Amino acid sequence: MMRRTDQAGGGPELLAVPSVAAVREAACAYWHRRGLPTDPPQVAVAPGAPLLLLAVLAAAAGAPDGGGEGLRAPGSVLLPHPCPPWHAAQARLLGRTVHTVPVPAECGGVPDPFTLLEAVRRSREAGEFPHALVLSVADDITGTAVPPELLHEVCEAAVAEGLLIVSDETWRDSSHDPHDTVVVSPAEMLTEAGRADHVVVLAGLGATDEVAAEGSGPGSGPGPGEAPPGPSPGIARFAATERGRTFGARVHHLLAELGAGLSGPAAAAAATTLREPPELLSGRAEAARVHGELARALHRAVTAAGAVCRPPHLGRHLYVDLDPFRPRLAARGVTDAARLEAELVRRLGPYAQGGHRFGDDPGELRVRLAADLLSGAARPTGRGRGEPVAAGAAGPAARPLPQEWPGAAETLAQVQSVLVDLTDGSCQ
Repeated sequence: MMRRTDQAGGGPELLAVPSVAAVREAACAYWHRRGLPTDPPQVAVAPGAPLLLLAVLAAAAGAPDGGGEGLRAPGSVLLPHPCPPWHAAQARLLGRTVHTVPVPAECGGVPDPFTLLEAVRRSREAGEFPHALVLSVADDITGTAVPPELLHEVCEAAVAEGLLIVSDETWRDSSHDPHDTVVVSPAEMLTEAGRADHVVVLAGLGATDEVAAEGSGPGSGPGPGEAPPGPSPGIARFAATERGRTFGARVHHLLAELGAGLSGPAAAAAATTLREPPELLSGRAEAARVHGELARALHRAVTAAGAVCRPPHLGRHLYVDLDPFRPRLAARGVTDAARLEAELVRRLGPYAQGGHRFGDDPGELRVRLAADLLSGAARPTGRGRGEPVAAGAAGPAARPLPQEWPGAAETLAQVQSVLVDLTDGSCQ
């Protein structure tokens, strides 16, 4: 490791090897392709998105007004619920109070904007200093993307209350149909409004690597289809303003103090992933297509059984609400999310996780189901799971749908049968 203190962002920084600079350059190109012009000093890299979030929240708490004055009162962090468990974990590691705000009916990933304002008011009345909101514009918990108009309302509310928005965009490239789902970053929205200081973009490369590995063949070294061992790298983007540079310097300093550098192989794999070579893009698109078909088939099965569930548009999961069936479920001893999870795991396998794991009310009967529940059925032969789609091959219309895979229809019928059996098909 080398320590250097002459970075443009200011503050000491650990450089694992010169290839970390290549990761930053590749991250700049990655964000530029998504409408966010970025220079290397705006980028932080760490071995894992959770570690980056920890550093970002620590820096935000230390400089609520961008000037490093320190918290005026006990800090608090706001999260939507449900949300990824590691979001709350990082805030709690710092001793911050975590307030969760329900998501709106149309999507997950962001809080309802009016309920957010009420949560901020109550936090301040309790003598706290709410300083950050962590959200996901592409939410793998619910399989949904945030509509741009709703995101605008959430950003307006957060900026009005002086909150730093940390936008976790790990799953933004997992849209089942890129022409159907528009994912907009708060950084893009707030830059156009002249409020870029209020947002930090965060992305973990683990999901991208996993998707690429499904659609790419094995390589001769670390790359899109072969990640080195250890945590998947994370990247963060800060605003290209004086306050953004100051904030970025604080994050770099904290990462340096933690010794959070990347190994050479991890940096090389991250740079390759961020450059998005054609084979990675084709593999990612194929994996997203397959997971979209799996998710839609599963969605049809659970809604046919009467469950409430948002239509999936990205990622690999559905978020199913069985609370309308509470009386029937209670008669079977299922009275909370943990018991619902246990019952579904017993009947369907390890594909269900109760909403209590994602910050939801433990008493609510909600559960996240993995679309991979259907992948236990044998895929049709003719192309291996890890082989990319060949140029000129038959298009999606020529491929069997998931419900046509051997055993898939039976699995879908089992899912519907289990849910009907648990609820008796009635809310009463």
